[in-house]
This record gives sequence, C-alpha cells and structure tokens, in this order.
Amino acid sequence: MRLVICLLLLAAPLTDGARAAGTKQIDAAIPEIDRLFADFQADSHAPGLVYGIVADGKLVHVKGFGVQDLVQKRPVTPDSLFRIASMTKAFTALSILKLREEGKLSLDDLAEKYVPEMRGWTYATKDSPRIRIRDLLTHSAGFVDDNPWGDRQTPLPDADFTRMLAQGVPMSSAPGTHYEYSNFGFAVLGRIVANISGMAYRRYVEQSLLGPLGMASSGYQVSEWPVERRALGYRWEDGRWKREPDMADGAFGAMGGLQTSAKDYARWVAFLLSAWPPRDDAESGPLSRASVRMLAEGSNFMGVAQRNGRSGPTACRQAAAYGFAMRIAQDCDLGLTLAHGGGYPGYGSHVMLMPDYGVGIFVFTNRTYNGGASAAWDAAVALQKAGALIARPVPVTPLLAQAYASAGRIYATGDVLAAKEALATNVLMDVDAEHWSRRLAALKDEVGACQVDAPVTATGNLAGKFTWPCEKGRVAGSLLLAPTATAQIQELKLEVKAP
Repeated sequence: MRLVICLLLLAAPLTDGARAAGTKQIDAAIPEIDRLFADFQADSHAPGLVYGIVADGKLVHVKGFGVQDLVQKRPVTPDSLFRIASMTKAFTALSILKLREEGKLSLDDLAEKYVPEMRGWTYATKDSPRIRIRDLLTHSAGFVDDNPWGDRQTPLPDADFTRMLAQGVPMSSAPGTHYEYSNFGFAVLGRIVANISGMAYRRYVEQSLLGPLGMASSGYQVSEWPVERRALGYRWEDGRWKREPDMADGAFGAMGGLQTSAKDYARWVAFLLSAWPPRDDAESGPLSRASVRMLAEGSNFMGVAQRNGRSGPTACRQAAAYGFAMRIAQDCDLGLTLAHGGGYPGYGSHVMLMPDYGVGIFVFTNRTYNGGASAAWDAAVALQKAGALIARPVPVTPLLAQAYASAGRIYATGDVLAAKEALATNVLMDVDAEHWSRRLAALKDEVGACQVDAPVTATGNLAGKFTWPCEKGRVAGSLLLAPTATAQIQELKLEVKAP
C-alpha cells in the first residue's frame, strides 16, 4: 500500500507562534539577502534596484539600492516608480479571468468572437484549430516568439494595431501544439478586455484591479507621474549608461507597460498569495481566490528546467510549464512556485511566489533587460535554509479523525475486523483478514505496543500521515479515505520507521 499526498484543502493560516517564528527567521536571513541584491545591482551595472519580501500578507522587508536617475542622483526608495515589463501580463490575465468570472467570456471561446479582425486569418496548416482565449494566455496560439520585437511596440496606436489584426500575421505553428512566447498574443488579450468591457484596457485594469487593491501609484501612462518619482530607464553599453527613451501607453501595454512602486506591488503579491490555500473565508479581493489560483493552470507543454540562481546547477531539476501569465514549477526545496520575469528597454524585473508558504519575492531595476531572477531565487533559497518557509498546517477533519481512531483500534487489537465498519469495500479484497492479522502480529513482535493516540498530520481532507512511538521503536503510517459518503478507509499503511 502507498501513501498518496493530496492537495491542501481548507488549510488554516499560520498560527501566531508559527508566524512569529517565521518572521524571526526571515529577519535573520535579511543581511545575507541584502548582500545578494547589493552585489547583483553592482555586478549588473544597474543604476538602481529595489526588492521586497512579502510574507503572511505583509511587506516584511523592502530595500532600495542606487539611484533613480544619473543626473539628479535621487536614491531609490520603496516609492520609486519602475516599469515592470512582462510582469504586467499577470494583470492582463486576471482581467480576463475577472471577465470570465462575470460570465462575459469563456476561456474556450474563440478569440475572433471578440476581435472580429481575426476572422479571416490564414493559419499555419489547413487542419489548424482557431485560436482560443486559453491559447493566448498560455502562449500556445501559434504566434512566433517575439521578445526582441514586442517590447518596442508598446506605444503602437490602437488604429495601427487594428490594421495589423485585419491584415493577419504569419503563423509559426498550429495553435495548441506547443509553447512559444508571444507579446503579440497578450496585446490581443488587451484588445479582448477593451472590446468586452467597453473601455480602454488600461482603464479596465485601473478600475477593476489597481483601484480596489489600493495601488494608487500604479498605471500605464508614465507621463502622468512627476519625473521626481520615477526611476528612469538606462541601457549599459560600451562601458557606460545611456538613457532609454520613455514609451507612452499604447496597444501593446497589456504585454508589458505597467509602472508601479515596491509598496504598491507588494499589495499585488499579497493579494495573489492570499488565494492559497482554498478555504471557507469570505472573499475580500477584486476577484475570487479560485480565479486567482487559475494562474497556476496552463498548458500541457511540460519541461524539465534548472532552478535560477547559484544553487541551480546542484539543485534537483524542476518540472515546469507556462500557466496563465506565470511560469509554474515544482521545486524539490521550495514547493510550488509561480514566477515571471520582465525585460524592457530601460528596465528589468522578476517576481517569484511560493504559495505553499505564503511568501513572495520581487525585484525591479532600471537597466535594460536586467531582471534579477538569479538574485530573487537565491534569496528564496536563503529563506528556505534559514527555516523561514513554514508550511501552513492542514486541519484534521472529523472524517479523518474518525478514520485515524479506527486505525489505532486495528493496531491495538491486532485485528482488522475490530474496525470492519470503517473499511471501504476494497480493503479486505486487497488483503484478507488472516493476512492482516499476520502483518499486525509481526509489527507488534518487532516494536511492541504503540501510542496510537499520537497526533495525525493531515495532508488533505481525506488523507493523513502519522508516527506512533512504540516500546521498541516507531511505526510510520498513512491513511487514505474513499470517495464515499461515509469516507471509509480505502488504504492503511503501517511500517516500522527507520531510526
């Protein structure tokens, strides 16, 4: 029999004691993390940098390095405004998901339903399916990778984009066949938001997301903020800095045009992390937690990736795929991670979220394509090594508690039939009562009587694991309940725990 780990359901927030311990351990790791980002800022020739750590819904640490501009030499602060490039895409994705939540679109709707200029397009092959909204979100719509070209399209006027759409674009591949990063695709999503909402894309984001989250220093038209507040963008070229031209808001703003501050963006990170774990609490955000968690959904185009940062070459490989405007990976040390970088003329950025622990890290710089992914992931590893990543406990449901008591009764009596009513129909078919008795007797011979009332750790509503201290050792066990109204035991595993 095997232990099956389920998704965390109805998990409680951290207890006060665990929260205090986590904060203390984060504080202990800060000097090392500050050095990581200070070194990155200097080594990468970034005029300025700001980074923040969000934990348990709060900005627990933020620090700026360097300057906003090279003429007045204003220092970077938590209020300095940076363009965050492709980290904007998550705002676009949540705008789409909000419209979906309101019943105004389906992710499987054809994009051309809302962007009629796409209806006459010629696809890569005659058997190509039409592009769905879902394909645009996961960069699997068949468009060519356009990172070198896409960033410079930010100020493209809406009328010019309409003409581009009407003319059609060459397709790299059939939609839905593989991942290929497309800024053009997210510009199309911005047009969908505008056409459905009846207002400019930027206005929809400002009214539906930024405003409700209190992100008053965030927006798309950088000229609306005084230059004294802005981190101006620079390129490092030929051993010196050169000022990058500012780009106005336009048709491609949905793929990378947002400007924000560390204080504002921390609100965004806290909001995203608050969607985990699923629970019964009242909703408090501009859209539901379930919709936010959809960012971690995505395509079937999985890959094996190396972790960013210094630990990457020696860390175990990640299983990774692109979700909805987030790169999703399972990391053997950090658990589930959602991350995205941003590269832009004059700016670089990175964000990584660890929803299992309610912790996020982000970094902004004002140097072209200088994202800081390595420093952000090194900081996450530093937090993990410091013991600052504390998983939220999963409460033991009454059904699991009842089943656990039955497991203890089975061991104490040495007879599986002592809790026959608690067993699902498969248990005695898989191993009959006589063989259960032999196994239980052998266990008792080896370790003796056990404390079967030791705590059980829930791994889900209907699954748990436990360790029983015994007279001559320990027994490790796991429970898995059946998908029936009474949730009987479908799997019970007991074995001697190695020293």
